[in-house]
Amino acid sequence: MNAALPADNRKESRRPRSNTVTTWLNAPFRMQFRVIDGLTVRFAQSQPTQSQSTQSKGQECALLLSPWPESLLAFEPVWSPLAEHARLVAIDLPGFGRSQHRDALLSPQAMSEFIVAAADAFELEHPHLVAPGTGTPAALFAAGRHPGRLRSLVVGSGAAAVPLLGSPLRDWIEAPDLEAIRRADPQQLIGAALASMKRSETPEPVLADYLASYQGNRLAASMRYVRAYPADLPVLARLLPQIRTPVRIIAGAYDTTVPLANAVFMAERLPRNRLDILDAGHFTWEDAADEYAVLVTSWWSGTSGRSADIAGHATPYRRSNTP
Repeated sequence: MNAALPADNRKESRRPRSNTVTTWLNAPFRMQFRVIDGLTVRFAQSQPTQSQSTQSKGQECALLLSPWPESLLAFEPVWSPLAEHARLVAIDLPGFGRSQHRDALLSPQAMSEFIVAAADAFELEHPHLVAPGTGTPAALFAAGRHPGRLRSLVVGSGAAAVPLLGSPLRDWIEAPDLEAIRRADPQQLIGAALASMKRSETPEPVLADYLASYQGNRLAASMRYVRAYPADLPVLARLLPQIRTPVRIIAGAYDTTVPLANAVFMAERLPRNRLDILDAGHFTWEDAADEYAVLVTSWWSGTSGRSADIAGHATPYRRSNTP
């Protein structure tokens, strides 16, 4: 957990990085760094199971995008069950977690191109994409602009339209500047966000990683991404009806940061989707981890055709409260 935070410059990104091994509650987990598109990016990948090790190059694979203001360790509660079904690669997107920052990538449209570049870098052929929270709009842009590249999407707790957002996210987006955030204690802001979880508690080592990920000015700098929503989300709204990739939307019934209306907004426009509502708030992947893992793996099983564009298991706007 003590890996140094990469400096935000190209020269630093080329320096060799040592690996850090962290024992999760579920599995040993090796966090590593590599350079993608000139940026040092932190990632982790699962070890193949016995059945996966005997499969060919075309085995199931998935790219997991860390939510904000957390890090790739947010997938700790669901890692083991997901790893039984696919090769997993989890990354901290640029500017988030422990990955290097670049202003030009801090918008959903720009980040969508980095997502595709990351899939290419890890040689993930038709991967499933799991993108909760801030990863949701970028993942949808990636699917819409690169048809057939992604096998399926799992999104949710993510913004679809600025007027539908709740506090404090909408307040941050509409603030005239970020001076108040720069002066605030990141520990208090992140702690307040995680306090919305009612069914689980973030392990101390994981919480420590979240806090280290946004030390100094990192939290305020990362807000450039959500402050791009007023420009990007209307573009995404027009793109949603054209996305043929199957999308599972997992939302929390009691999410006040990104209210359920955002999930419904996406479900009413995406041609191939299913909306599932869990008994949780914003952080469904942690607060309802068992249900979340079942929904994700069952979605993968139902969209395992050779191409995301021919997966016929996803149906227009189907709402479900159970797996």
